[in-house]
Amino acid sequence: MSDPALDTLMLPLETGAVDIDQGASVLFLRARAGRALEALAGMDLTCVQSFAPDRDALERSGFKVAAEAPDGHHDAALVLPTRQRQEARAQLAEAVASAKEGGIVVACAPNTEGAKTVEKDLSDLLGGVDKVTKNKCRAVWGQVRKDTVDQPLLEEWRALDAPRRILDGAYLSRPGLFAWDRIDPASRLLSGLIPDTLKGRGADLGAGFGYLARTVLEKAPKVAAMDLYEAEKRALDLAEENLSAFKGKRAMNGVWCDVTQGIDGPYDFIVSNPPFHQTGKADRIDVGQGFIRIAAAGLRPGGEFYLVANRHLPYEKTLSSVFADVIQLADEGGYKVIRAVKAKGGR
Repeated sequence: MSDPALDTLMLPLETGAVDIDQGASVLFLRARAGRALEALAGMDLTCVQSFAPDRDALERSGFKVAAEAPDGHHDAALVLPTRQRQEARAQLAEAVASAKEGGIVVACAPNTEGAKTVEKDLSDLLGGVDKVTKNKCRAVWGQVRKDTVDQPLLEEWRALDAPRRILDGAYLSRPGLFAWDRIDPASRLLSGLIPDTLKGRGADLGAGFGYLARTVLEKAPKVAAMDLYEAEKRALDLAEENLSAFKGKRAMNGVWCDVTQGIDGPYDFIVSNPPFHQTGKADRIDVGQGFIRIAAAGLRPGGEFYLVANRHLPYEKTLSSVFADVIQLADEGGYKVIRAVKAKGGR
């Protein structure tokens, strides 16, 4: 799969506009795997990626990956900022703070996802940048110098995506997560339909900051255990905090992984609000379909699956192919809630 932003990020290195010596220490924030990384061959590269599918792809390609940026100053820092403004600014600030005096910072974003803003923000931090545009993306870069870096702005922006209390203190969240400062309406709709009769061992696929899992534990006293599966470690860490009231009372386990690669089981029930976007804006129905198949495989015979999704997403055929009984419980506000039961014989 092509990755225009990654390709464009490496363009200044490939053309010589940015010169990084062989063996140089390079930090790559929100790194993604791709052929363009050949431009970093021979360098001491540390990839920072907290999103499990991208982490897995980097590790398969042989790169060193960390969930968070390690301490230290590097010859160069690269970053593919995310779309959320506060998180993106924090990532740019982290890149600048991670580069040594005289080091280079390079960032890139698609034109439709804030490229002009990224250019302005990095320029504000560094006191000026150069740029190149290609593949409908913009790569910008500049040198870190004490006399030009806006230090107060740097410190302010580094804290922009820090965890904070939301919803009158009920949950801990942070910018950049899905629906980070609210309960999204799909999850809220599903939460109202979760029965208090659930029992045994359950799982939440795509747990986010823990809203659905906490709803299950609050509503269903016979639930003995919950596993929280989440691809984004920044969310999973907060989910575990948001469910801390149940520690020692119910068995809980947070699993940082790509759900579509499989889950442990068997479970008595599973709840899920699957993601249907990954790094871009286009619908990714294959992700939700993967969640459905994995849920079916992870349930015991007779186990229940509660799913919420945007009304237009075509999940019914996949559900019917792997579950014996599929019932729509709600169709409201552009969302649908479906209950599916695995056959006693195992289908």
